[in-house]
Amino acid sequence: MTIRSVVAGTGSALPKRRVDNEELARQVDTSDEWIVTRSGIRSRYIAGEGETTASLATEAARRALEDAGIQTSEIDLIVLATATPIRHSRHRRPRSRPR
Repeated sequence: MTIRSVVAGTGSALPKRRVDNEELARQVDTSDEWIVTRSGIRSRYIAGEGETTASLATEAARRALEDAGIQTSEIDLIVLATATPIRHSRHRRPRSRPR
């Protein structure tokens, strides 16, 4: 028996709110030129109310299934890669179970 994996489709999702460097420059002491020169970034997306890693991942998965032309019953595994946290942790104390 041969075991194999196949990338059948891909999908992505971004938050609705797009913030360009001009908007950012109005909030902090910087400029579009300064940001672009040092990072190459011209805009970024910021999650709004109800937009979470999980909700965006769900939308991306839906798009990947659509791209592949398959139904959820036909898949064994979805691979998710993200650099965003599910929840921001407080730096005051570690999350741990009481003893």
